[in-house]
Amino acid sequence: MIIAGLTGSIAMGKSTIAGMFADLGVPTFDADDAVRDFYAGDGAKAVEEAFPGVTVEGQVDRERLGSRVLGDAEALQRLEGLVHPAVAQARVRFLERAAAAGRRLAIVDVPLLFETGGEAGVDLVIVVSAPASIQRVRAMGRPGMTEAKLEAILSRQTSDAEKKRRAHFVIDTRGRLELTRAVVSQFMRSTAAMAGGRTRHA
Repeated sequence: MIIAGLTGSIAMGKSTIAGMFADLGVPTFDADDAVRDFYAGDGAKAVEEAFPGVTVEGQVDRERLGSRVLGDAEALQRLEGLVHPAVAQARVRFLERAAAAGRRLAIVDVPLLFETGGEAGVDLVIVVSAPASIQRVRAMGRPGMTEAKLEAILSRQTSDAEKKRRAHFVIDTRGRLELTRAVVSQFMRSTAAMAGGRTRHA
């Protein structure tokens, strides 16, 4: 089974691309969904112990948590120490299920793939990209986004240029959705002749 890591900076269109792969029947792991599950389940207690007052009715309130860790490198590191292992375990279970089902390709959608060293656990990397001007417009259109918050997010993400340099395949999302879907289909064709990759990861 070929495992492709899907990544990209904020507001580049990564979730849209992940949805296109899912629509084509490719098993797709969403790290953000895994984080939400963690915050709504067993992880809520651990996060509350580390950051008192960030849960509401037994679930982590992401706005409250975000205000506690934004701009605080030490707090963010403590949070990542809780979240990243849980997401990694969920990803392993996903890949095991996909391999057991005999799937040829699996996508792991991980926003901080390079930042966390996650590229070592995939066979190839797909980077979703767009011009910085488009990225900023998209990001600022999100509820609750501010210039300061966006700059803080970008400051801890590997630059788009560096991501593209390290990618095996780049999907540019500046154009119409029909064109982007065509690029995704092109990627599917390009992997059709590849030998099978990994079947499991630690």
